[in-house]
Order: sequence, then structure tokens, then C-alpha cells
Amino acid sequence: MTKTVVLGATGCMGRHVCAAFEARGIDVVAVARRPAPHTAPHPFLALDAADCPQEQLAQILADQNADTVVNATLGWGEEQHRINVQLVKHLTGALQLLPAAHRPRLVQLGTVHEYGPMPHGTVADEHLEPAPRTDYARTKLAASRHVLTSDLDAVVLRVANTVGPHLTQDGFLGSLAARLARTTPGERIELTLADARRDYIDVRDAADAVVRAALTPTLAPDRRLFNIGSGTASPITDLVTALVTAASLPPDTIVLRPGEIRSQDTAVGADWTCLDTTRARSVLGWTPTHTLEASLRAMYETAA
Repeated sequence: MTKTVVLGATGCMGRHVCAAFEARGIDVVAVARRPAPHTAPHPFLALDAADCPQEQLAQILADQNADTVVNATLGWGEEQHRINVQLVKHLTGALQLLPAAHRPRLVQLGTVHEYGPMPHGTVADEHLEPAPRTDYARTKLAASRHVLTSDLDAVVLRVANTVGPHLTQDGFLGSLAARLARTTPGERIELTLADARRDYIDVRDAADAVVRAALTPTLAPDRRLFNIGSGTASPITDLVTALVTAASLPPDTIVLRPGEIRSQDTAVGADWTCLDTTRARSVLGWTPTHTLEASLRAMYETAA
């Protein structure tokens, strides 16, 4: 493999995917609507792939002569359908316009939330029938199904909740890390927390899974969907405690109130998520290497 095109290169996942390919000596072309400082080491294409005509997008991909295209884009709110569904359809359509012998492999990043709420204690493998309850999860599931039913050489990774360096501050943990960075000893922060346990994976481990999905030479038709997670449902209170420790603040900095978290990184009713990653481990040779404590420490350090 010599080159990879990464769509959504300016996002948290995208930046780590770019870095993971570069670490393997693979050239990266970063694609996003606007550049960011961390895309500077790579050739950059300013492109809105959701609105780009398929013929034009196909020509751009042909010109790059890449071995892999990674879709790490993500749409929230009003952008959900345009980014999560329309862009994927444009991308697969463009790839299908290329000669079959010159089509790059597509790695599509999905989400654990596609499965919808899980019964407490469930360890979900790829055979679990998805039943999402949020618009975000439904659009991501629509994209995954579109990719998996195409005739392309394509892989979908259903990624657990991510933690680690440069996590977006739009979500609960990212915003808390940034808040703790501004907190001094003696201050108190009141938090409303659900009694929830969820599967968390370091964004760098998820990026490694993307690279392995790109490099694995032959994938059977029924082995194109992979769960990427830790395989453990961690109490969210443990993550909060680990962030406080990373910030070198007293344990009583956080005052907990029972309730529900409502943020864009949490699906409705997702009080339990846990992924069976047996397939990714056996087929892709992938295994996570970062501990949750190390991931949260890195998250805090990059938020400070």
C-alpha cells in the first residue's frame, strides 16, 4: 500500500487515522472542507464530498491513485443526513464509476449506537440486529447498510465511544476535561450522571483498526463488518474519577447528582454498551493497547 485518502481528516478520528497511516510509512491525502493545523504534514484537498458531483469526485479519486479511502466524516444535528448518508452515497457512487481494477478499498467508520439500546449485560457481536432510537444512529446505520450491500471492496467498523487525545469538547467527557483544566483546587463541580456502563476505546486504537482494515488483503463477504471496542462496559463514574486524577485535583472536586446525561455522544437509553471484538481480533489481528486511565490522561493533557 502506498497511499490513503482520508475524508474528514480535520476531525478527532480523522487526525488520528492520518497519523496511524503515516506511522506505517503510507502517504496520506487529507480531505475536508477546511484545513486545520494538524493536516499541515499531508497534502490537503479542500472538498465538500457531500455536495461534490459523483463524476467530479470519481476523477479526484482517480487522480490520487490511492489504495484506500477512509470515510471519517461525522454529521450532527442539521448536518446528519447530508454528511452521514448523502456523502456516503456520493462516495460509493463515485467509486463505482472507477474501473473495477483501480477501485480503492473503502473503510467506513460507523458507531456502536447503530445497535441501539442493549439489555444490561449484553456483549454484542456483529450478528446483533440493530435497533437505533436516535436520528444520528439511524443515519449512521443507513450509511453502514448502504456500504455493506454495495459491490465495492468495503469495510465497516462499528466503533465504541472514543476517548483519548484531542477528543472533541462537544461531548460530555471532552467538555469535562476542558472544564477540569480551568478548575483550581478547592472548587466544586456539580455533575448529573446516569448510572451507566459503556464501552470506551482509545481513538488511537480505533485508528489502528482502520489501518488494519485497509491492509488486510482478503475479506470474506460475511466478514466486512467489525466491532471496535474494549469489550468492557466501564462505569461512567470511573471515567470521571480518572479525569479528576489526571487533573491532579482532590477527589471531592466532583459532586455527583443522579440523573441522565443528554449529549451528542450518548444514545437515548444507552445505559449499557459492550462490544464483542472477537472478529476484529481474529481477522484483522487487532487488539487495543491503551488503558482507559492512559486514554483519559491523554484526553486531559490535550484539553488543558
